[in-house]
This record gives sequence, C-alpha cells and structure tokens, in this order.
Amino acid sequence: MQVQTMQFKARAGQKLADQRLQQNLTKLSTKFVSGRAASMTALDFPATRAALKERRNRALDNLDVWLETFESEASRRGVNVLYAETTQDAARLIADIARRHEVRKVIKTKSMVTEEMSLNAVLGEIGVQSIETDLGEYILQINGNEPPSHIIAPVVHKDQDEIADLFEKIHQRPRLTEIPAMTREAREVLRPHFMTADMGVTGGNFLIAQTGSVALVTNEGNEGMCTVMPRVHVAVTGIEKILPTLEDLATAMRLLPRSATGQATSNYFSLLTGPRGADDQDGPEHMYVVLVDGGRSGLIGGEFQAMLRCIRCGACMNHCPVYQKIGGHAYGWVYPGPMGSVLTPAYVGLDRALDLPQAATLCGACDSVCPVEIPLSGLLRTLREKQVERHLRPWRERAGLAVWGYLALHPALYALTTKLAVRVLELMGGQKRAIGRLPLAAGWTNTRDMPAPVGRTFRELYAAQRSHLG
Repeated sequence: MQVQTMQFKARAGQKLADQRLQQNLTKLSTKFVSGRAASMTALDFPATRAALKERRNRALDNLDVWLETFESEASRRGVNVLYAETTQDAARLIADIARRHEVRKVIKTKSMVTEEMSLNAVLGEIGVQSIETDLGEYILQINGNEPPSHIIAPVVHKDQDEIADLFEKIHQRPRLTEIPAMTREAREVLRPHFMTADMGVTGGNFLIAQTGSVALVTNEGNEGMCTVMPRVHVAVTGIEKILPTLEDLATAMRLLPRSATGQATSNYFSLLTGPRGADDQDGPEHMYVVLVDGGRSGLIGGEFQAMLRCIRCGACMNHCPVYQKIGGHAYGWVYPGPMGSVLTPAYVGLDRALDLPQAATLCGACDSVCPVEIPLSGLLRTLREKQVERHLRPWRERAGLAVWGYLALHPALYALTTKLAVRVLELMGGQKRAIGRLPLAAGWTNTRDMPAPVGRTFRELYAAQRSHLG
C-alpha cells in the first residue's frame, strides 16, 4: 500500500467536511464502543488484561526462541515456514509459491500484512487473479481497490445505500436494499471463486509455538473456504504474533473478540496445524507460513517494544475522538488510529509521518481500553519528543516550546510573564470576551474563537480565594 502519511492534514480536513462520512462513523460509538463495554462485564477486565499482557511480554522477550519452536513444530507437521525481512520480500515469496504451483487464481481473507506488501498488485503483475473474500474487503476491491479504513471493519466508512449502488453497478443485477439480500448476492458472486481457486491466502491472528499452529478468527466463515478448498494455503503474518502455548491463546481469545466487536466469541475460529494428512477428508495439499519482519524486529528491546503486544483488535481507534471524526483513510497507510500513529512512524520512518504523532488528543481513552495495556498516549508523546530532538517540527513550534521550557525553569519569570499575558488577552477579548484572531495560534482561531481570560492568573485567583476564606 502506498505511503501517503504526509497528506494527513489535507485529508483530515476533507474528511471533516464530508457529512456522509460523519454520519457513517457514528457506527463506531453506537456499535463497537457500546458493544465492547457490555461484553466486558462478563469478566474481570483488569485481571484478564494483566494476564494477557504478561503472556505477550513473555513471547516478545524470547521472540527468537518461540519462533524457532514454532518453525520446528510446524515443519514437523508438513508446513513450509519461510521468513521475510521486508514486506517486498514477503510478496516475492508468495509470488514464487504461486508460480511453483502454477496458480491462476488466489482467494484471500482479510489481512493487514498483505496490505503492507500490496500483495494483490504483486500477484496481478505475474498474471494471478486475487479475490478478496471478506465482505468488507470485497466491497473495497470492486470499488477500485480502495484501501480499508479500519483494521476490523474495513468498510465502516460506507453506508448501505453506497454499497447497494456499487453492487448494482458491478454485479449488473437489480438494486437490492435489504442487508440479507445484499449479502446473499455477494455470496453468490464469490461462490464460483471459492470453487475454482488454486491457492488461499490468509493472515494469522496468532501463531502457537507449542503446536506449530496458525489461529484464524473471522465472523463470516470465509477463512474455512480459503484454507480447505484450494490445494495450496499460505498464511502470512508478522513475527510478533507468536504465542508460546495454547493456554496463552485461550487468554487472548477472551479479550480479542470482546475488544474488537463486542462479541464474547467470534462466529468462526480455526486452528490450522499442517496440510491435509493421509486420513483427512479435506484441507490443502500444501501449506506455507510466511513470517514477516517488515521493521518489527527493530522495536525489540527499545522504547516501542510494547507496541508489538498489539493484537489488532481496533479498540483504540474505535474509542479515539480523532479517528471517530476523520476515519482511517486520512492517516495515509495501513494502520490508522492511535496504534497506527505509533506503528506507521516505526515502520516507514518518523520523517515520513510527521503529523501522525500529533493526530491525538492524548486523552488516554486508547490506553484504558487496550486489551494488552499498551501505553499509546505515552508512546505518542515519545514520538513528539523525538520529532523535536531531530528538528522535524516547524521552527516556530520548536522556538515556542524552548521559550516555554525556559520560563518553566524560572518560576518568578514565569509568574510575571503569565501575569502580563492574561491581562493582554483580556483586552484582546473586548466586550465579546472572545478572541477571534490570535497571533501564533491560527490553527485554533481560524475555526473557533478563544474565550478571553478574566485578566488574572490561576495563582492570583487562588490566592484571592484563600484570602477571602480565611
């Protein structure tokens, strides 16, 4: 997927002005946020989260050991395990697998890692047709290969009428408006692809070192069709998805569906352990697992290692007041929302994602709902600090912070400066007691008035109150 993170400000402005998008994004709070809250009442969230955090940390602290264990167990069961240092390497490996098995058609489940590597485009270049079978991803694919705007609900930015119009145009059938009828139409269109595909490509929600298994979680059942019907199955996922044991997986599955969609459990859960055996009635003849680094190992042992705990539930973006207003496309790469604002600079470079660390209010909502307790707001602050240190922020901003820092280190001068400033701001407010234009703060006053202060600092007001009371 092309990196367009440097266009964040322009895109965010466009999304804020899109009234249809604003209406569509209300689904985040009416469905995902409320659903998560209701589902969490059935368990002790703090205790379960602490347990999952500890298990994810244990996996990451010995990542090389658990990856080697997974490779050994998976290989023992007939799986070909391949490693890719970059997403481009991963795409080439999958293309080579397709050539080796003379694949003409691939069916895919939703996978954000394949979005990182632009897999559909790479397969198209070698003459292999790639069909998205997740309903949301399928809708985006037939709409001109539009990128997903959410990692769990990729088409959350569209409404029912938009999809009905698209189906009528692409399927050349009478326009349907009822959801059951529309989904049935999609199944009818996709069924021939399931029956004729040579290779299935899936992601992997988790990898289990103990058994060499790949765990897949969906709500549509398409992962079963993509792994059972074709003669070749390729699972591709990041190296950080490893879990040591099946007990670790059980803990993760208590929180993943609840955090993602508010469900106690997902509709479909597959634990794939090797290709079809001699006594098996179904399954692929060949199974590959492609483990992608793509910048992940660079986070190990550093300030951002906690980000690798992420289980891709989407809870942080569902609760983020910024994402709720602009959606995912404004962020300009695969991962939107708070988790994307940390991951994208880590994967593509901080200098290529200058606005993303600023694309948050630091309200802490993402911290409070994260099922693995990633300190997202703290990591975003760290990225902001790194931007200032590397002179990646505008000089006016850096100069302003330097002045503020100097004043903060000299309390007497700070008190005098603020005392003068509030009196000037009071005068600027005039009779309306609102400042419509404020030098050096156009980003605020271009779109709203700033309330004028009363002309005294908090210290002065506090001292006066204390004097009045006693």
